Amino acid sequence: MTKKISILVITWLIFVFAYYFYLPYFVQPFSWLLVCIILLFLFVRQVTKTITERKNLKENRILNLPTTFILFFLIFYNFNKIPSSIIEKVDRTISYNKRKQIVEEVLSEKLRPNTKMNNGICKLSFDFPIISNGGNDIWIYKNKTENTKTIKFWISRGFFESPQTYFIFTNDNEVKKQYEKQIKIKPESNWKLEENWYRIMERD
Repeated sequence: MTKKISILVITWLIFVFAYYFYLPYFVQPFSWLLVCIILLFLFVRQVTKTITERKNLKENRILNLPTTFILFFLIFYNFNKIPSSIIEKVDRTISYNKRKQIVEEVLSEKLRPNTKMNNGICKLSFDFPIISNGGNDIWIYKNKTENTKTIKFWISRGFFESPQTYFIFTNDNEVKKQYEKQIKIKPESNWKLEENWYRIMERD
């Protein structure tokens, strides 16, 4: 693998992880579009050079062309779906205990909504690993009648017309029924992780 293509792959990996964990949701669409344009330009450039040098193709050109195309496809296809799906599985495993700890703190009232808008958002300290993507905020809803809570950790905040996705804890039976219905309707996007925990995709 040539030095240039190695740098491209490493840069691509850095972007993919930054996109999933760190980039604010209002920056994501623009950064995604910029990277798509750059990779498309590089792919077209590789195609042009391959055609020009077709009579005397070098090994690095044969490698650079498919590598650039694969990186472009992985980013472009369904808004970065494939890399994000892989990282999501890793994220759930790495941050499993920390999310459970945060749930315990919310249930015990140590953590509460803390924004001026009073919209259920609780801003967490920005530590690694990131617990809730796109800003490290969680959303807390309290059912005062039943004294139950629903806590949402963002996987993706969505952009353009994209839905938002969450890891969700809830001990509210009515909310559970709602999620069970969503799972039956669209199981490829919604599923139960374990008792009281769900992976849910929603449109606001």
